[in-house]
Amino acid sequence: MNKLNKLGLVEKLSEEMKSVIKQQEVNALGADAPSDSSYPSIRCQYQKERAFWNQGSPVMDKVLDVKVPFNNMTITARVYYPKDKKYMSCLFYIHGGGFIVGNLDTHDRIMRIMAEESQCTVIGIDYSLSPEAKFPQASLECIAVTGYFHQHADKYQINASSIGYAGDSAGAHIAMATFLWLRDHHQDISFIKALVLYYGLYGLKDSRSIRLYGNELDGLTEEELKLYQDLYLSEQQDSQSPYYCFFNNDLTCGMPPCFIASSEFDPLLDDSEALYAILKDKKVDCEYKMYPGVLHGFLHYSKMMESSKQAIADGANYFKERIKQ
Repeated sequence: MNKLNKLGLVEKLSEEMKSVIKQQEVNALGADAPSDSSYPSIRCQYQKERAFWNQGSPVMDKVLDVKVPFNNMTITARVYYPKDKKYMSCLFYIHGGGFIVGNLDTHDRIMRIMAEESQCTVIGIDYSLSPEAKFPQASLECIAVTGYFHQHADKYQINASSIGYAGDSAGAHIAMATFLWLRDHHQDISFIKALVLYYGLYGLKDSRSIRLYGNELDGLTEEELKLYQDLYLSEQQDSQSPYYCFFNNDLTCGMPPCFIASSEFDPLLDDSEALYAILKDKKVDCEYKMYPGVLHGFLHYSKMMESSKQAIADGANYFKERIKQ
């Protein structure tokens, strides 16, 4: 689509979202320019930019960084124990960032709020990023982390028979892919009580929302979406894999309860709506919430946005209700 035909979004955004954009502009004035265009430099710049939005996060009872063995390497997992921990269940959180940026620090506030609201242990997974790590390594690492904490549940004071996966954007994609991989490879999935999915990429190649939205405000133009895909996948045919395009998988069998959240002015909006329509039609326990007036990635801005806090709490409460059943 000609960029001139994209919808003008700024005037349509909520006042909270507009305030965040203004704050981002102020922050950018004082930021150092990237030293180069390498991925380590881009990741460093992203982490510096997100530091402001992680300030003032909820205080936990304790936070542990754990090294989980995987092949000839280790994966860092961060374990958050909220002060008012009520449930032994555990929610594994998989961060977003287009598969190429993001880590446990960039999403620290989100995970702390998730732990506080759910009253459960939250475990963030620092999976390997692309293009150095290619599909499906991120999901395999998440499976390895799940298995490790399943085996050491007593040590970390969690109930291994009651877990969930949560994630935002690329992290929501990896969360769903991880579940489907476990299910399709005949692993035990009885302990997975819910998926909590925020504005994920689920497999649409084209859509109304992709065409109309996506610009410099969210970094999700059609060209950028294709770039993220190309950096993540090993080869072009992987784009049809049922663990990348979930609409090529069987979404009718063995699906856990799903909380699906979207942003009103997000190029990936239609992915969430399509996923919800399928699960609802197949009588899967699912809930869909679209948060009005916000852009992709709004979960990061709970420091200034009540809608962000509410979205995290909504997902946490959905998980909490499913572990009570």
